[in-house]
Amino acid sequence: MKNQIKSEILNLVLVALPFIYLASIYGGLPAEVPVHWNISGEIDRMGSKRELWLIPFLLPLLTYGILSLVPMLDPKKKIEKMGGKFQSLKTMLVGFMSVLALYIIYVAGHPEAMRLSIVVILIGILFMGLGNYFKTIQPNYFLGIRTPWTLENETVWKSTHQLAGKLWLGGGLMMVMMGMFSDGAPILTLVIVIAILVSLIPVGYSWFAFKKVA
Repeated sequence: MKNQIKSEILNLVLVALPFIYLASIYGGLPAEVPVHWNISGEIDRMGSKRELWLIPFLLPLLTYGILSLVPMLDPKKKIEKMGGKFQSLKTMLVGFMSVLALYIIYVAGHPEAMRLSIVVILIGILFMGLGNYFKTIQPNYFLGIRTPWTLENETVWKSTHQLAGKLWLGGGLMMVMMGMFSDGAPILTLVIVIAILVSLIPVGYSWFAFKKVA
């Protein structure tokens, strides 16, 4: 219980950080700031600085809210059985969203600091972290590779998530390496391709694995 309370306090701190940072720089921001960038990392829309408040709401706060509700909505209470693993996963996702929100807010005030490579590295770290947790996720209707075949058979769920963990870990490492050595639109295209592949391959595998045990 103590560890869970500490974890929740940390999560709330992570949620609060972008709000605090934005509040601290808000007065110094111009009336209009960049609020959207294209695939090349170029500004393609300016907007009121008031729109920046949506970023901490839609990223860390919404993520925290959804992940706090998920265990209550899980009919088989499988997520609860993950215990500390789920709390760690929750903190990792909230932390990622908080860092991303902080970076977006910072770039809104310093447009010259926008680097797609930084975003790619952050996404790669997230994929690596998720890959590390895939093998610990219990069968449920909210998290993981939820196909008709994984939900039907626990053995298929386990083998599919073991494969997915390796793919996401490897794919995330590739993203980090690409972000370290290149920048621009092509790198983001490659990230999208990798994300699609590491997501679809486990789905296809779950069908084949189910056919073997059915």
